[in-house]
Amino acid sequence: MALLGTIMDVSLGDKLKIAIASGKGGTGKTTVATNLALSLENAQLLDCDVEEPDSHIFLGMRLEKVENVYIPVPKIDKKKCTFCGKCSEFCQYNAIAVVPNDILFFPELCHGCGGCTLICPEDAISEENRVIGIIERGLNNGLEFYHGLLNIGEPMATPLVKAVKAKAEGKKITIIDSPPGTSCPVIESIKDTDYCILVTEPTPFGLYDLKLAVEVVRKLKVPFGVLINQEGIGDKGVEKYCKEENIPIIMKIPHDKKIAKLYSKGIPFVKKMKDWEDKFIELYEKIKNS
Repeated sequence: MALLGTIMDVSLGDKLKIAIASGKGGTGKTTVATNLALSLENAQLLDCDVEEPDSHIFLGMRLEKVENVYIPVPKIDKKKCTFCGKCSEFCQYNAIAVVPNDILFFPELCHGCGGCTLICPEDAISEENRVIGIIERGLNNGLEFYHGLLNIGEPMATPLVKAVKAKAEGKKITIIDSPPGTSCPVIESIKDTDYCILVTEPTPFGLYDLKLAVEVVRKLKVPFGVLINQEGIGDKGVEKYCKEENIPIIMKIPHDKKIAKLYSKGIPFVKKMKDWEDKFIELYEKIKNS
């Protein structure tokens, strides 16, 4: 069990669901996610960074719209409403405001919980769907890809992340490219996965955000390991921390000029550096057989 950051009772199955995450943006999550997915057979890649998805750029796929994604929001019948204010008092997100002889609804603040509909004593509130984004799909050389695209200005990403994750197939290895940070969309991306690869860089900034990410995956009780990207810059703080916390370092990607040039052209480096394809396959096998 040395590979896992959390103890598992049983070995993982053949078709894993692996999340790629980190505590900050720019560490290389998409680099790892795309190169890992391209290295594996019978895989699918889900880009859950719905506010700024970019995995498709590296995959060179033509995308097609699959569906709209909605959240249920209240539809208020003012002929039935007595302006009692119970819905407004219930709403923790201030999406409903009751003023003398009127009721105001702010759809962007609504989290779609349905509580106002249940609590209304006059049955004046029903629900209707509001589009918050779309899901798009691509296919290239057997690799199936989905991503979510949140509408501009939309504050709630989590329902769209959940809808993208619902495209996971149990018959395929699923790689999930998570959003940066440690907020709700990240938690939704990571939870219920078989393993989480935490990507970091060997710098004080990388270490600080890695610690935040470690707290999240430990709370979620998801097995995890650390992948150090751009190894060779910065310092040894990340390695020291992982040793002290008994966290496995499962791979190191060097600070390599050739990799950087390929990245700048939108080319996954496993396409040009075939030895790395083998290394990503080995990484998956280590996780699967742990």
